[in-house]
Amino acid sequence: MDTTEAVAAADPASPPAVRDVDIYATPTGALPVYHGWQAPKGLARRQLRERRLRPGGQDPVAVIECRGGKRKAWLYEIERAKPIRPMTFAKELALDKAMAARQTCPKCSRRYYHCLPLRTLGSCLECYDGTPAAPGSYMRPPGEHLAAAA
Repeated sequence: MDTTEAVAAADPASPPAVRDVDIYATPTGALPVYHGWQAPKGLARRQLRERRLRPGGQDPVAVIECRGGKRKAWLYEIERAKPIRPMTFAKELALDKAMAARQTCPKCSRRYYHCLPLRTLGSCLECYDGTPAAPGSYMRPPGEHLAAAA
């Protein structure tokens, strides 16, 4: 043990560690739990996204329970929420690449407008069992519409 640590430990006049106080916490230290739609005004969960806000690093101040306690969601203060970050071009490209991997059939190379069951079936339904896909449910494969690809 270092001598400065020994002096600090032996000095009873040293102030106690400063701790944040949660004004919403109950005396036991747990967050208050609300049922259904009974949360007080000023607290939100999904409503933050509707208002184009995000929690912004703040800790949840309460919990809301739905479906008889089977589902829980954190509630945040609306006043302390921050605006959502704008979508950058690089982030948009990364999201499109990730969605393309989930929406493109590896056999026929069609990109659908919905995610495919690639883990269970491994392809689109048309390639798997011959179920015809609606023409409006997918995009043309790359290069199909180009004259140079023919």
